[in-house]
Amino acid sequence: MHPKKILHPTDYTETSRPALMEAVALAEEHNGTLVLLHVVDSLGPEQLSYRESLSADQPAELRRHLFEELHHVLPQNTHVHIECVLSEEELVTAILRTQTEQQCDLIVLGTHGETGIRRWLSGSVAEEVVRRAACPVLVVKGKREAERLPELHPTALHPGRVVEGQS
Repeated sequence: MHPKKILHPTDYTETSRPALMEAVALAEEHNGTLVLLHVVDSLGPEQLSYRESLSADQPAELRRHLFEELHHVLPQNTHVHIECVLSEEELVTAILRTQTEQQCDLIVLGTHGETGIRRWLSGSVAEEVVRRAACPVLVVKGKREAERLPELHPTALHPGRVVEGQS
């Protein structure tokens, strides 16, 4: 696979940072374009301060500020072509729509790694994007401690595991 247009949805958290670094590396390696997506609650004037709301260019000023923030998420000395997208849509819909409209051939996103009841209650954005996306999706987890595995109790009839070349 040689992706030419890579979509990276970011929420500016440390959880999304490893995925951003991977997306940048892939875009540099394949001389591709990186599409940065950030989903916000509103692109309208209700998010402006009183001082900003006095300006005639209220929404334009907010959007300019949001695009500047999006450009600052990149590591210094990044030499890839960047396109930025802001969206007010629900997160998964925004990711899928941006992938389609921008014709991205790979989505690289981070995961919070929720498990158990928290995952069941909140659902997994990464899981839904993997299931519904029209292109390959690379899910990048941050570094974390390996979970302790249960003890292996082999028997003569059930060795538990067999490695080729070992008896």
